Amino acid sequence: MSTLIVGCGYLGIRVARLLRAEGQRVFATTRSRQRAEALAAEGIEPIIADVLDRESLSALPSVDRALYCVGFDRKAGVPMGIVAVDGLRHALGKLATRARRLVYSGSIGVYGNQGGDWIDEETPASPETESGLASLAAEEAIREFSREYAFPVTILRYSGLYGPGRLMRRDAISAGEPIPADPGSYLNVIHIDDAASAALLALRAQKPGPLYLVSDDRPVTRGEFYARLAEALGAPAPTFTEPTDTGPVRGRASKRVSNRKAKRELGLSLAFPDVSTGIPAALAAERGDTQEGS
Repeated sequence: MSTLIVGCGYLGIRVARLLRAEGQRVFATTRSRQRAEALAAEGIEPIIADVLDRESLSALPSVDRALYCVGFDRKAGVPMGIVAVDGLRHALGKLATRARRLVYSGSIGVYGNQGGDWIDEETPASPETESGLASLAAEEAIREFSREYAFPVTILRYSGLYGPGRLMRRDAISAGEPIPADPGSYLNVIHIDDAASAALLALRAQKPGPLYLVSDDRPVTRGEFYARLAEALGAPAPTFTEPTDTGPVRGRASKRVSNRKAKRELGLSLAFPDVSTGIPAALAAERGDTQEGS
């Protein structure tokens, strides 16, 4: 089997490594020559391409399957909607004849604030933020593409990804700064290793469904999440202030994500069922990386 990963960042590189560990051929796009060299050193075949540059995508290979997980680079100065939708459409135009099916990394941000209620794949999308609106527009573009080309597509709507090198508001917690959020509102996350496992399962599945929510087993309040993070960092207990933004913001939004369908149909099994094990594991992995590099 051969796999193309479009956007080999925090999630994509971990999926690539899992596939390489199985001896499979993996291609991955990157915008950086330095990054391309690093990928090649791991046995991943790099392709220097940018989804916003349609011509650069001409180098995409023919593969059995593709994973699209292009992140948003705020430093690039390009609006989120253009990256999420136009960039995706450029890639889809090439993938239509170069891959047999596609797994797309999406976001639970398409649901907006649900007042703490449980949500699943049947819950109507109701985005309230720029990122949520862009994510839903991207999904609509994918479904249109799937219908037009009879092309199998599976969308994975991920909760917030965390893990080594990515722990939300870590610096603020370490500094004892107040967090602008409602400590009683629910937060949904998934450790990056489990997120990568979910993508791998979707790529492997013979006939996966069109949509899965990917989250850990236990939504936690923001109060609990930041308290556990502070404890693991040896920092003061967190304090909170009211979110200053008007309208729906992440610090105020609240919902609880059900992962039952992904567990039932994809066979998702979590190494880190909730943050009580995931946060310490993320920090332990960071310490291991530091020791290896010293």
